[in-house]
Amino acid sequence: MTSSPAALDQVREQVGRALAGFLGRQRAVLAGIDEDLVPGLDAISDLLAGGKRLRPAFCYWGWRAAGGAGPPDDGRILTAAAALELLHASALVHDDLIDGSETRRGQPAVHRRFAADHAAGGWRGSADSFGTGAAILLGDLLLGWAGELLRASGLPAAALRRGQPVLDAMRTEMIAGQYLDLLGQAAGPGSVASALKVIRYKSAKYTVERPLLLGAALAPVPAGPASGATGSTARTGHLVAAACTAYGIPLGVAFQLRDDVLGVFGDPAETGKPVTGDLREGKRTVLVAIASDRADAAQASVLSRHLGDPRLHEAAAAEVRGVLTETGALAECEQMIRDSVREALTALADAPFTDEAKTALAELARTATDRPD
Repeated sequence: MTSSPAALDQVREQVGRALAGFLGRQRAVLAGIDEDLVPGLDAISDLLAGGKRLRPAFCYWGWRAAGGAGPPDDGRILTAAAALELLHASALVHDDLIDGSETRRGQPAVHRRFAADHAAGGWRGSADSFGTGAAILLGDLLLGWAGELLRASGLPAAALRRGQPVLDAMRTEMIAGQYLDLLGQAAGPGSVASALKVIRYKSAKYTVERPLLLGAALAPVPAGPASGATGSTARTGHLVAAACTAYGIPLGVAFQLRDDVLGVFGDPAETGKPVTGDLREGKRTVLVAIASDRADAAQASVLSRHLGDPRLHEAAAAEVRGVLTETGALAECEQMIRDSVREALTALADAPFTDEAKTALAELARTATDRPD
């Protein structure tokens, strides 16, 4: 008996088990090279201990939607899905470093953790430079490990061949979106359209659409009558893929819009990071872009003075939050979230998925956009 239509508890448990087994094997490898490598694995393990496991859940239900048959404790598909947690962790490590974030999931960001180790050890050179170098290497390691875990899942070779291009595209899009985000912060105020493009590639596609497509690609290809089977199977596959995209893109946009709102208005005890973080980093989110478009001279001055200020204090952050509210940017983002979820659910209703998969994906849509972190 599952606890919910999406079986999130079972997915989380199996993904956690797969990650623990993989990291245990990697611990032996790294310790065999040098014991000084083990703290890096400890940092990775601590980072991977948190999270909602939404990407693996979307992958699993993409697999089920495309005809995969197996319970939510199926070891092979959820081991493959667990690879997405490694990909996500890589993005978090590098993103925190780029943004200069101090915390992640209620604990020091990886680069800050290693800078602190350097300082505590009284080692030579710059503690910050050491932390930066360690975070780059660990993020790269996680990126490589994502492919390694997928290949080690035990799924048939043919399924892995179908899935590999999806993982490849996911990595490319994620890094492209990260660069566009970096560029937007450096170049100054951007448009709502440019902020939405960053959302699409940095988060939306690799959070929802690509995990669904990966799961669908990993599903067994159904056997059919000898005559015309290949064409029929291909048409079915295209329909499933199109439905994954039609549902996944708007839901992924809603997911990131919610994250952006929580990054400024959320509870740090729930989000695991200070609400001044995004403002200090000067993130050019949709929320900020809308406010910039609508701001009067006084409001624009507040945004110009405080966004991207590394010394931003709570009183100044409250001024920015006031502008985001007064201009209607917050209300507009909330409406965009509702509209995007509605678009995703409409696409889901028409998708060529089983009723079970549709019910599970409807629950995941609520979980992804109402989450507290």
